[in-house]
Amino acid sequence: MDTLRTLLLVGLTAISVLGLGAAAPQAAGGPAELNESSVDPALWGSRFPLQYQGYLRTLEGTGTQYGGGGTGGQAPEKLDADPRLKVIFDGYAFALDYRSRRGHGHMLEDQRQSRRVTERPQTGGCLHCHASTTELYRQAGLGHGAPGSLRAPFDSPEARTQLMTGFEAVGKLPYQEATRLAQHPVACIDCHEPKSMRLRVTKPGFLNGIAALAGSSAPVPYLPSVEAWRKGDRSRPYDPNRDAGTQELRSMVCGQCHVTYYCGPKTTLFFPWSQGLKVEQMEASFDACKPQDHRIFDWKHARTGAEVVKAKHPEFELWSQGAHALNGVSCADCHMPALQEGKTQISDHFVRSPLLDVAHACSTCHPGSEADLKAQVAGIQNRTRSLMDQAEDALVQLIGALQQAKADGVPEPQLAKVLELQRKAQWRVDCINAENSMGFHAPQEAARVLGEATDLCRQGQADLRAIPSKN
Repeated sequence: MDTLRTLLLVGLTAISVLGLGAAAPQAAGGPAELNESSVDPALWGSRFPLQYQGYLRTLEGTGTQYGGGGTGGQAPEKLDADPRLKVIFDGYAFALDYRSRRGHGHMLEDQRQSRRVTERPQTGGCLHCHASTTELYRQAGLGHGAPGSLRAPFDSPEARTQLMTGFEAVGKLPYQEATRLAQHPVACIDCHEPKSMRLRVTKPGFLNGIAALAGSSAPVPYLPSVEAWRKGDRSRPYDPNRDAGTQELRSMVCGQCHVTYYCGPKTTLFFPWSQGLKVEQMEASFDACKPQDHRIFDWKHARTGAEVVKAKHPEFELWSQGAHALNGVSCADCHMPALQEGKTQISDHFVRSPLLDVAHACSTCHPGSEADLKAQVAGIQNRTRSLMDQAEDALVQLIGALQQAKADGVPEPQLAKVLELQRKAQWRVDCINAENSMGFHAPQEAARVLGEATDLCRQGQADLRAIPSKN
């Protein structure tokens, strides 16, 4: 009875949140025929009901010690749990509203409700990772003069021109105008080709970003198809839909959204991957990007004036530095593990933390009891949280010291080096704070990054103490 009640509530919620009915509609005479205009996941559900039922379950409230949760319409507010973040993001929209994640079914709704978009102007680029955009971008591209029609196969030159033209056009719109074009959160069509069901990448940010990464000299042992492409003649850009293997695509389709990026009015949304996926490499990419003859920054910190970049949710980037990536374990292996439904094996489309399904997500590779496996994860995450607390404390102290120096009348040129140290330290703290595994995706890398952040803050404080006093 409890299971039946849960499924009923999920179905009813889907009507208002996803714009779907509880049951997948079928075309007259059988399941719906799918094509590049089949955006509504319910249409796909008529052919793949088990996967569709899992997708609907992403509307359920799930949470672990370090992420997710929340009932009553909104996820928990991070600013309440960690008041230091209000200091760290002072002057930016994330100081107004910064919540824990919820499931895929809520991603568009949560963005539309955020005070970051209701009280601050944002661009249509924000839709890139919060809505089903494959058909949306192509339609917008056609409206801006791109050739062909939606009947063109996605990998055709016409469709790619439609996609990229629409991507740029929608990104230039005000968010409140652009969001009216979107009907669904991430949907089947964004990750699957509608005829063959093969995995595919459709988000322009990833297509551009992975091509830039492939063109760099950064080592990518976790992406063997990129290494193979580099050994070729490079006569065409790297294309994941042409070059990547299925196992790589099982991470790449997640990396379309679970990444960091620039999203703002200065230039079209981009992933900072032109020099690699490590924190310092992405930082260098941001520094090198000068669309208005000045390096990229998201805002000037309200208390110090530092030009700061906000990390988004760099799960793909941190995963790439960890043991799972280096051993060929994909995002889907853990977050969408294989399920046996009668004689049918499927990937679980109830995407969530592996800690909520250890038996399927972890135990297939790792021996030991569920309690022991959870204890290992808790140990990693607790250590990362401790290091993050130290780094955040150091950053807040540096911000306070800079604020005091400005109040004391220290000339701006004397503060330039310390302001740069704040930018670097804040980027590092934020990359781990905004990443949703609490360091688990790459524990040693997370510890390295947070250690660097603390050190940079202490360097800045020491430099401020060395400035001669006016008294």
